[in-house]
Amino acid sequence: MANSSQLKALLRSHADDDDDRFYAVMLQVAANEARKGHQKLASEIKSLVEKLQTQTQSEPELFHKPTPLTQTPNDLGLLLEKSNQVTRLSELILSEQSSSRISRILLEQRQRDKLRNYGLSPKRKLLFCGRPGTGKTMTASVLATELKLPLYTVLLDGLITRYLGETSAKLRKVFDFVSSTRAVFLFDEFDAIGSKRDSDNDVGEVRRILNSFLQFLEKDNSESLIIAATNHPSLLDDALFRRFDDLIVFTPPSDREIQLLISNRLSRFPLNEVDWDKIITNALGLSSSEIVQACDEAAKTAILECDGKLRIEHILQALQQRHLK
Repeated sequence: MANSSQLKALLRSHADDDDDRFYAVMLQVAANEARKGHQKLASEIKSLVEKLQTQTQSEPELFHKPTPLTQTPNDLGLLLEKSNQVTRLSELILSEQSSSRISRILLEQRQRDKLRNYGLSPKRKLLFCGRPGTGKTMTASVLATELKLPLYTVLLDGLITRYLGETSAKLRKVFDFVSSTRAVFLFDEFDAIGSKRDSDNDVGEVRRILNSFLQFLEKDNSESLIIAATNHPSLLDDALFRRFDDLIVFTPPSDREIQLLISNRLSRFPLNEVDWDKIITNALGLSSSEIVQACDEAAKTAILECDGKLRIEHILQALQQRHLK
């Protein structure tokens, strides 16, 4: 039946009159029972939830309660930061391989009940690797937006402390919340807690933190998506890679992706006569984030100095300045 985290979530949803969250947790309980082989019980729970949802939808509008926004519990305020940014899939420009894998993750999440009817689970524990500015955080935001889930970033400065055992206790609180609240959880700069246990500068507490994370991640059977993002995959402990459902590598944009990025960002300006070969040559080696920033600088120059007329020189100069930083 329901574990301790789910029981607490049910009690909180009842206290907050949050029917949607109550139903979501009950469906998590049903999914857990199905995985244990208790198909009859899982089916009964799902049927009951569907019946209650139908009754609620058929009630007069007078009795409907507004759905409260998901809030971060007070005791997690220094550990989690909620993002309200909306980022659509159409805004994300990645390599064809990475785009395909992100689309597949979205498909599996949207059809997770169908997969579980066949004893399969959707991908939801993801490892993102790539240099800064290549789209790791943006992709986490896209997954949250497309799945209509809140996005929480784990604050490492609040999580990691110098006191023995305290970080592991905080990690447990985070994973309790992961279990009780379906959302996207991003562990950014993950190498801070996932570095190799045999590194020369390793200390006992670092090993304990990583061991705790591995245990919590392996035991987690929630409905949430857990994303670990790192700029330095070579620093990660080997044991981490087999704990994730998918590894997605983010690379600097190709020629095609550079043109798409610039076209999208400067869509308000006519680009028909732009020398794309020249622009792409000057953009190579920059990250997606740096190219977007260069586009914004070029647009500002056009608006403030040339009455809104964008010239290729504006773009080239902005790109060159990014190379110098």
